[in-house]
Amino acid sequence: MSSKSTKYLLLSVAAALIIYFIYDSFSLPSVDDLKGDFKEVAFYRNENNTGPIVRIYAVTVADTLWQEMEQYGNYMPHTKYGTTTVYFFLNNQPAPDQVLPGQQHVPSQFEPYTLARYEKDAMGQISFVRHPFGR
Repeated sequence: MSSKSTKYLLLSVAAALIIYFIYDSFSLPSVDDLKGDFKEVAFYRNENNTGPIVRIYAVTVADTLWQEMEQYGNYMPHTKYGTTTVYFFLNNQPAPDQVLPGQQHVPSQFEPYTLARYEKDAMGQISFVRHPFGR
């Protein structure tokens, strides 16, 4: 095999790998691929960059698609030793435009409208609770 054909072969393999990596990066599943018309209506992230990062979301959804809601939570960013919490509300019912840090993330007037709560804790354990505030 000549030096020229070896270079051509290596360049062809490199180009094929680059094309594959680009395709693979853009074809990953995301929130946009889920059914349910998810819309983020409120978000909180603490300012503390030296300690655990706390993320809290309020999201509206078109229907009670429990598996889709849990998958949505799995797609949300999570930081090691941090927490990610997502509250789900029907898009035709009241939903908060602000979520809060502390013990009570959702203002009490919105608790009856909360469909589900997804939590990923500091150790990466996932909890998905339907109707977390009762009905």
